[in-house]
Amino acid sequence: MTTYYRALTIAGSDSGGGAGIQADLKTFSALGCFGMSAITALTAQNTRVVTGIFPAPPEFIGEQIDAVMADIGADAVKIGMLHSPEVIETVAAKLKQWACPNVVVDPVMISKSGDKLLLDDAVTALKERLLPLATVITPNLPEASVLLGRPVETAGDMADAARDLAGFGTANVLVKGGHLTGSQSHDLLYTGPTGAMTQFPGERIDTPNSHGTGCTLSSAIAAGLARGLDLIDAVHQAKRYITGALKAGAAYTTGRGHGPVHHFYDLWEN
Repeated sequence: MTTYYRALTIAGSDSGGGAGIQADLKTFSALGCFGMSAITALTAQNTRVVTGIFPAPPEFIGEQIDAVMADIGADAVKIGMLHSPEVIETVAAKLKQWACPNVVVDPVMISKSGDKLLLDDAVTALKERLLPLATVITPNLPEASVLLGRPVETAGDMADAARDLAGFGTANVLVKGGHLTGSQSHDLLYTGPTGAMTQFPGERIDTPNSHGTGCTLSSAIAAGLARGLDLIDAVHQAKRYITGALKAGAAYTTGRGHGPVHHFYDLWEN
């Protein structure tokens, strides 16, 4: 009997379709995985603003995870928006209960439009309860700054930040360089077990359509891990995919703010 590669996203819903579970499921599909979801919150948002957040009760988030894992299972889990300490506690407990493999944590804190998505008291819970369970975490520079309590702003800051973030107990850390200035946008992977640093070069794409890039990259890494790639190859695949999606998405107009990337650029015929 043939089975799918299975990837579960535990994240918030983006009504505008560019980020959150919508971006995750599109990415899973584009990269050959069967996608499933546990929705942590509903957001009312578009390409310009988040106008409301409706949290799901932690107990119901746990029920969603139980339903998926008890029947279908997962080869990888991507975790995005977890807005409160109670939700983080629930998700961490479920990851342990089901011995979930290949956990990719994208520590979502602020939306592309600048709206806050994580309560202040949730940061401590994230560091203490969830990060130690992650196979890899994927913070951008502002997120790394919040987690470490100090500025992480330059390419020179990234290596020290990656090593220090691993001190929270996560096995590997990918610090994303999208907020760097200049023509390059490289990411840096710290592999905890070996102490190796691997740089993933990338050109900066001139486009306003960058909504959901963080969600998409972390989901692409999870898809690669679900399909059996090692971490470095999964990150390489994800970096190529997000670069292609940004380039293709630059040609489109969606909304009046930060539009989405083109998740199916390699599959759709224009």
